Amino acid sequence: MAAAVAAAGLAVLPHGLVAALPACLAAAALMRRPYRGVTLTAAVAAVATVSLVVYAAYRGPQDPLELWSMVELPALLVLAGRAVRRTPPRRAAVLIAAITAVVLGLALRPALLTSDEEWLKASLVGSALFVFPLGCAAVIGAYLRGLDQRRVRAVAEARRAQRLALARDLHDFVAHEVTGIVLEAQAAQLRDLDAAEARAVQRRIEEAGLRALDSMDQTLEALRDPDEQPPAGPPPTRLYGLGDLPDLVGRFSAPGLPHAGLDLDPEAVGRLPREADGTAYRVVLEALTNVRRHARRANRVEVSVRGTASGVEIRVHDDGPRGRFGTALTRARRSGGTGLAELEARVRGQGGTLTAAPDGSGGWSVVCTMPAARAA
Repeated sequence: MAAAVAAAGLAVLPHGLVAALPACLAAAALMRRPYRGVTLTAAVAAVATVSLVVYAAYRGPQDPLELWSMVELPALLVLAGRAVRRTPPRRAAVLIAAITAVVLGLALRPALLTSDEEWLKASLVGSALFVFPLGCAAVIGAYLRGLDQRRVRAVAEARRAQRLALARDLHDFVAHEVTGIVLEAQAAQLRDLDAAEARAVQRRIEEAGLRALDSMDQTLEALRDPDEQPPAGPPPTRLYGLGDLPDLVGRFSAPGLPHAGLDLDPEAVGRLPREADGTAYRVVLEALTNVRRHARRANRVEVSVRGTASGVEIRVHDDGPRGRFGTALTRARRSGGTGLAELEARVRGQGGTLTAAPDGSGGWSVVCTMPAARAA
């Protein structure tokens, strides 16, 4: 459209091309989306500025003006509707005022160049006719803006209702499984159990706990906002760090669980910033938790924390294959869940890397690298 108007302007060089410039720019502003970085406000401001300058400076023939106004006016009406619909109210009012000035200039510029009173009266009537469709465009834009706002509120209300329903389901499922665990534990205390019965009770408790955790994961995946960014600040509670890993690994090596070993480089403790240190601790905690949930046949877990030239490397390796639940990282990547996938986003935001994959020996390795604190 803009090229066609420019071609029409070339027919009456040199004045025609100058007079066609506002129409070309208005038509191009309608196609602003393909051009990155050009906002609607910038497009309308550019159109209004160029149009008013051309109206004030143009002294060429007036005959082709009707042709160019047939292109410029519809473009201005569309821009007015978009401004009302998509910009904040105060900014929309300013943009509508600028477009109104352009529309009035479009209607009055022929009369301002002549002293004919009849032409001036006709221009005043034409300006009223030009402003009326502009008001209609603004009303349509306001109506569409209201529809957009109602749609956003309806979607938010539907999401809220769905999340409340999911929260109720989570309470029901987890309460059911926890009740079963409590009953199994109470029944086991009523009489002495032989080895086979004790293993059966432990197996049922373990399966109930895994079902409860799986229900929590699925519900949290549904409740989690996919556009939500990981929190940048530290959590409000006590922040654990690499110096707390001996206690964590010691608690993991309880009877009946895989043996866990820790190789902690003393030089790695204190090298990371506070937030990164807490994130590294959470990576180890999540990796050990996943070993309990998904690698029940593992016999040994090795946690290694070494200082490197650029920071700290944390490696958690186990020798057990994953069970039917899969891995937290791969499953979470497919469904947008929590666990290691969420930690991966946090680690990446702090300049580090996090990978979790089979190591080729039948086990699983989680490797995290975190950059050290920069020197002041």
